[in-house]
Amino acid sequence: MSDEKTQPIDPGQGDEPTVPVSSAPADTAAAGAPEPGDTGSDERPEPAAGASDDAVNDAPNDAPDGTAKRRLSGAGAVIGLLLVLLGFTLAVQLKSNSADEGYQSLREEDLYVILADLDSRAARLRQDIAELEANKRELASGASSREQILKEAQERADDLGILAGTLKAQGSGITLTFSDGAEPITAEHLVNAIQELRGAGAEAIQVDGTGGSVRVIASTHFVDAGGGGIEVDGVRLTGPYTVTAIGPEDLDKAMEFRGGVVDDVRGDGGNVIVSDPHPVDITTVRGTPNLEYAKPVS
Repeated sequence: MSDEKTQPIDPGQGDEPTVPVSSAPADTAAAGAPEPGDTGSDERPEPAAGASDDAVNDAPNDAPDGTAKRRLSGAGAVIGLLLVLLGFTLAVQLKSNSADEGYQSLREEDLYVILADLDSRAARLRQDIAELEANKRELASGASSREQILKEAQERADDLGILAGTLKAQGSGITLTFSDGAEPITAEHLVNAIQELRGAGAEAIQVDGTGGSVRVIASTHFVDAGGGGIEVDGVRLTGPYTVTAIGPEDLDKAMEFRGGVVDDVRGDGGNVIVSDPHPVDITTVRGTPNLEYAKPVS
């Protein structure tokens, strides 16, 4: 009978439950018993059979329903606020990236080139602004008045009149005097002298001789006349011939270089004298040309 266990007997109402009795030795039961303070399991013990349902329902709850709901509501509000802030931050970051992505992909050298181009554009714009402001000041002060414009136009007309031979001229210049020697002075000698004077910067030239005076212009031509003398634009002149020119102060030096007009005339048996620079007057003028074929381009 030592191996048999006593089965529990259902207690009646109000009776105490019967504790199972084991016939196992006491040392074995003590070894299997739980240590003091050790529950042996995390689970709650099931209510004893026959315990009333009211006793179970009367047991206190771990957390009231109202406290749990309030905790859930507060956590949801915090999470919602964090989500709004996160969305705003992402929107701002995306906008900033889209605005700068064109420059972020460029190399440092390319950025330097772009910066230099912007600086040059800014400099040109500042220059344009300065010019416009200067024009504005001139217009406001009357510097571009009708009288000023007429004065500038008259000066231009005077310059053209001197070049065209329609106006008298005066200024610093030289004279070249040609006379026959062993051989007579020819038209070629005078043509060479006129070309060298123009090349040296002469602005007005006049040829004098026995028989008249001729203002030299772009269309002037020289021809040896039969029986002696030289025709200049149809006017027959005989020697000695005097060529007067207005120009730079070194005109005399330009006539005396080796192989120039002086050497040419003297080598051909003629004589030529070059004066020092001094104030001269050119008084011979030509009529206003009547152009038949050439027209100005507007």
